[in-house]
Amino acid sequence: MSRTPSNMIPLGTLAPDFNLLDTISDNYIDLQNAKGKKGTVIMFICNHCPFVIHVNSELVAIANIYAKKGVNFIAVSSNDAETYPQDGPGQMKVHAKNIGYPFPYLYDETQNIAKAYDAACTPDLYLFNAELKLVYRGQLDDSRPGNRIPVTGNDLRNALDCLLKNEENMTAQKPSIGCNIKWKK
Repeated sequence: MSRTPSNMIPLGTLAPDFNLLDTISDNYIDLQNAKGKKGTVIMFICNHCPFVIHVNSELVAIANIYAKKGVNFIAVSSNDAETYPQDGPGQMKVHAKNIGYPFPYLYDETQNIAKAYDAACTPDLYLFNAELKLVYRGQLDDSRPGNRIPVTGNDLRNALDCLLKNEENMTAQKPSIGCNIKWKK
């Protein structure tokens, strides 16, 4: 299992726009129409990564709580589906329904969106404010498969709470650790 850290792009970075296939609804979704009133979490995930599997239920729980507070969640898979067919759109749809994702699960076939966000691993998490400026990037929490630390989502929850209270997040932002994005050759 690889342990790739996320790239810590500068806070204040404007979210790159996109228009991608939502594998759940079979509709194309663009960022401007999918963003939240108070904030937007964009998550680069995939079906097979043990790091994502480890946190899936917490991602669903957090999304269910904060969506009611005006924060929308969007998941994107950018893995090469030719090399990793379990991460293709058909399997993404099945996986999303089995897990109960309450957010769109978008397929980045060209991998251009992952490159635009400088995404490196799964899970890779980005929180943007209402103006789509980056206020948090990094890990969900300190839990990893096998390290016996409970999955709490504390880092992302703290960032979301700071955003909603209009307070600066003074907590150190740590890179996420996960499987590398499976880039096309």
